[in-house]
Amino acid sequence: MRRRFLKTLLTLPVTASIFSSYASQKTPTQNKTNQNLKISLNAFSFNAPLMDGTMNLDDLLEFSAHTGFDAVDITAYYFPGYPNVPPDEYLYHIKRKAFKLGLDISGTGVRNDFTDPDKNKRIEHIELVKKWIDAASKIGAPVLRIFAGTQNPSGYSKDQILEWMLMDINECLQYGKNHGVVVAIQNHNDFIQTAAEAICIIEKVNSEWFGLILDTGSYRVHDPYEEIAKTVRYAVNWQVKENVFIHGSEKETDMKKLMSIIKASDYRGYLPIETLGQGDPKIKVAKLYNAVKMALKES
Repeated sequence: MRRRFLKTLLTLPVTASIFSSYASQKTPTQNKTNQNLKISLNAFSFNAPLMDGTMNLDDLLEFSAHTGFDAVDITAYYFPGYPNVPPDEYLYHIKRKAFKLGLDISGTGVRNDFTDPDKNKRIEHIELVKKWIDAASKIGAPVLRIFAGTQNPSGYSKDQILEWMLMDINECLQYGKNHGVVVAIQNHNDFIQTAAEAICIIEKVNSEWFGLILDTGSYRVHDPYEEIAKTVRYAVNWQVKENVFIHGSEKETDMKKLMSIIKASDYRGYLPIETLGQGDPKIKVAKLYNAVKMALKES
């Protein structure tokens, strides 16, 4: 299978970028009014207190339940000992506590970089993803978030980087499939900057065990709402942020417009929110939660 995959890549015309053929996609048109959309909290919203130890995952779960969230997205690097996976006893403690508080665990994610030209380093990142697929399975997280990567190594074209990235992703998702965990890549304004680039990767991988973490604040090249509409059908989870970037300027997200795009799609499930920047995260998160909740009712 890998030989056929490489053969397919190598037969692509060298004069045209792999990304170029995915620039135009259909947008959703039908309004779906009965979607079971649930609001989740991405733990990165509390990055500072989680990293400095003034808050732990138990605190995060309690805050989430008190605020009214349906679920939490617990990023892996907030678990003790990351990048190593903590003992099962701790994983099951978090799972049980979330259950007791009435919360689902909507996902988790790791820091990886598949743009690194050093194959040995990429192998380490593949192993990192696999370890946390195991952990995701144990805590009941249906999806594991990965990144494409941030590097732009000299001497390599973007299509060459994509070639090895696709092989790395395929190895990860096969492991995820065997453990019942979907692997999803986030458009993070790094290697992936546009809808066309996200679509290219997802359609090249072409697996029901792979999808997009749709980051509403990281489409910064074109109109963000148009980019979101182009990729919404590939979304398996989200990062809904309070701001988007329009022509390079940071603007408050039009939540009603965003929720209308989501409702016009076939997406079902969790809408994790994530706040960034200065300010009390509890206040910022509560504000964004209420904005999303209201927009879901009005759109």
